[in-house]
Amino acid sequence: MAENADGSEKSEDPSEKKLRESRDKGQIPRSRELTTLLMTLSAAVFMLFYGGTMILEFAVVAKQGLSFDRAHAFDVQKMFNLITGMIVATFYVILPFLLLMVFIAMVSPMLLGGWSFSTKAMSPKLSKLDPIAGIKRMFSLKALLELLKAFAKFVLVMAVATYFLYLVFAEVLGLGLEPILFALGHSGTLIAQAFIFASLSLIVVALIDVPFQLWDHTQQLKMTKQEVKEEYKQQEGNPEVKGRIRQMQREMSQRRMMQKVPEADVVITNPTHFAVALKYNPETMNEPEVLAMGADFMAAQMRTIAKANNITIIEAPPLARALYYNAEVNRPIPYDLFKAVAAVLAYVYQLKEKGYADTVDFTGLAIPKEMKTEA
Repeated sequence: MAENADGSEKSEDPSEKKLRESRDKGQIPRSRELTTLLMTLSAAVFMLFYGGTMILEFAVVAKQGLSFDRAHAFDVQKMFNLITGMIVATFYVILPFLLLMVFIAMVSPMLLGGWSFSTKAMSPKLSKLDPIAGIKRMFSLKALLELLKAFAKFVLVMAVATYFLYLVFAEVLGLGLEPILFALGHSGTLIAQAFIFASLSLIVVALIDVPFQLWDHTQQLKMTKQEVKEEYKQQEGNPEVKGRIRQMQREMSQRRMMQKVPEADVVITNPTHFAVALKYNPETMNEPEVLAMGADFMAAQMRTIAKANNITIIEAPPLARALYYNAEVNRPIPYDLFKAVAAVLAYVYQLKEKGYADTVDFTGLAIPKEMKTEA
């Protein structure tokens, strides 16, 4: 397996972030053999259908260029115009072929790694000027593989070309006996067939090279376990920092709740472990709402604030626990607790209006069984 500069083993597959960064740098899998195959095959197909016509057009251009009178021979300007016209006519003959080759050269790399334009890949790197690093690259395993691949490709293409020449040898010898125009068209067809045979041989090379390039690209981007951990920390954040942020968020939420306690109509307690502050205004609210809740130290603070603001404190342990575990701050109380809370509020309003209230057993309020929680 690949190793890092510090000797640590790169055993982990590259992450999505690593793949995106490599693409931004222009590091994407590419197969020159696939591009060569597609360009050769496209040229062969083009020559097969258009090669004969193109050669005949070349013959016409050549004939026109060689058929000039005495005036052209002794007039530099006329000869210049004749040669210029031949060049322009030749260009128009080969223009479709050139456009096809440019199109294939641009599209074929996208089949493997997709389209990528990176300014980072074009920026100069001084490390490439290091002669020692250059020598290491020349004698590296990758360079050896590229040399073997080039030699194998040469042998394969040479073998296929030799076999094709053996098959059409009689036709090649017969070209000299054919009329000129027919021989030119026939030779164009033979050239196209030769291109096709060469392309078919390159298919074998491309079928080997494409998977190898994909594998080699993945190997180069593999990460060590430490790199994976560092990247996770960068993406998810340091656990200690995240914990501190959550703690600060809780503290801010608690402070906001404490600021709302003076607005409550009643604070229901456990009496010491839990405290829940409720507010209900029949004119503006449809249901009682939880303004704040807390346990232990926070519950003690809520009781202190309630006493300082002359807010009624009711000791109703079953109801306090049910509200603490089932209600949400800044939300209406659960529907199943309406009856129990209504009894408490009725007691509080009666106490505020008359200064006294009927005795209520707050430990025996109607609490649904599924909401009851042991102390």
